Amino acid sequence: MTASGNGARTPIPLIVVGGYLGAGKTTLLNHVLANAGQRRITVLVNDFGAINIDAALIRARTDDVINLENGCVCCSIGGRLVDALLAISNRPDPPDFLIIEASGVSDPVRIAQIGLLDRAYRLYGIIVAVDLTCITQTLLDPYVGDIARQQIAGATAILLTKTDLMDEPDKTAIVAELATLAHTGIMLETTNGVVPLELFFDDNVESQPRVGWPRPMTGSNLKLPPDFCSFLFRTNERFDRKKLKDALRSVSGRLLRAKGLILLVGEAATHELHVAGGRILITRFPGEIATESVIVLIGLFDNKTKQATLDALTAATSTACHS
Repeated sequence: MTASGNGARTPIPLIVVGGYLGAGKTTLLNHVLANAGQRRITVLVNDFGAINIDAALIRARTDDVINLENGCVCCSIGGRLVDALLAISNRPDPPDFLIIEASGVSDPVRIAQIGLLDRAYRLYGIIVAVDLTCITQTLLDPYVGDIARQQIAGATAILLTKTDLMDEPDKTAIVAELATLAHTGIMLETTNGVVPLELFFDDNVESQPRVGWPRPMTGSNLKLPPDFCSFLFRTNERFDRKKLKDALRSVSGRLLRAKGLILLVGEAATHELHVAGGRILITRFPGEIATESVIVLIGLFDNKTKQATLDALTAATSTACHS
């Protein structure tokens, strides 16, 4: 765990993995843990029942598993979640990442909100697994349909599981249905839990030296769309705070995550920018004053939408605002 320039700890990246019962959350999480390298990851698991089977399965991949049994994280055991988060953040040597595997009947957005009550954490994403073979039936269920819709609507990225069990026309029709419910355009196919590590770890993304230079995400999932990439925006101009937020919101459906150091109109200090889950956080940077603004964006962008994003960010700078 690194420290910022003033000696304070760097916030711990928080990732919530959600999805209805049987969607494949534990399988994909085990894939991430198996490919985490030297990263130190703590996993909070909330299984629905008195015996936490998911925790037992995940413990084969990491020793740092904390059980939250018997129910929905965001209601019946919300207090225990808060206690667990505080205990993790107060460790002498806290983890590099915290992943919460939500129960199949909980709202991952609500879990993320509880996690962010502690400033020791910073949201990196809400990843929701959707079993294409039964999601249509689940959405029609009068008892659990609303839960599944909440999960889909709250995702920053959706992982489509068990797609190998479907023919192409049925798969296309169901994905189109999901697109009407989701607030993100990032929907990726996964087989046997193989998931792009870029959804979780920023250090899988290499910064590029040129403005707008795209880096395709490769190597972790053969079905990763070619439009899934990272790119930089760099400027010597200062941003208008409101216009910058508006520009980022305009591409929220394609944006998985954004981060950077920025200069703002009327403020001498450098600021940190973090965007995930529709949440835009701009805070004062405790380190040295930057000489330019640099933002890295990660998401689903073709050449046209990437250029539109660069144009929107340019239009949010002080020169553009006063021209």
